[in-house]
Amino acid sequence: MVLHARDESRLASAGGVRDQAVGTVVGDLARLTETAGVAEQADQFGPFDAVIHNAGVYSGNQVFAVNTVAPYVLTALMARPRRIVYISSGMHRSGSAHLRGVDWTNAATRPAAYSDSKLYVTALAAAVANRWPDVESNTVDPGWVPTRMGGRSAPDDLELGHVTQVWLATRESADGHVSGGYWFHQQRREPHPAVKDKAFQAELLDALERHTGFRLK
Repeated sequence: MVLHARDESRLASAGGVRDQAVGTVVGDLARLTETAGVAEQADQFGPFDAVIHNAGVYSGNQVFAVNTVAPYVLTALMARPRRIVYISSGMHRSGSAHLRGVDWTNAATRPAAYSDSKLYVTALAAAVANRWPDVESNTVDPGWVPTRMGGRSAPDDLELGHVTQVWLATRESADGHVSGGYWFHQQRREPHPAVKDKAFQAELLDALERHTGFRLK
């Protein structure tokens, strides 16, 4: 396991989790240059069996940068792993499939930015599944769980919040190739219709390439 932290202070507070890691990488995923640096650091330990894009924020002007742009950049720049798991949300279903006017650097200017960002990352996962048939690319809705972001009153089970992504990352190869899915508690669910729209996927990838300067090959 390789552990990522936003900065050295967060890494220092990782405790026992850090002790279990074979390596660490540091960088603020809200900053494009630091995200590219995370990809470079991570590749020193790769290629990986699985990469889980777990970082996320709910509000503020960093929503698109962390929830959508960072997973795209890391996917584009890192050596291809065997499996990729992106974290989505049931709220992606209320996201807008209109990319015109998206300010990737200031999500606070766009209503419902969180839902939009999760729609985009879910479509990104589907696009990766289509483009890279040798890689298992899936998206997980962990549920509304009582984390720091979800809040103490969140109704879903915290223990179940990580089970599906761990299962997707560690399944036995004998279970067969599983890719392009949107999952909730190990059950495949139907995502927003735009997720499977290849024209929307292409539009999204083009927009992210123009913004970042990095191409998903």
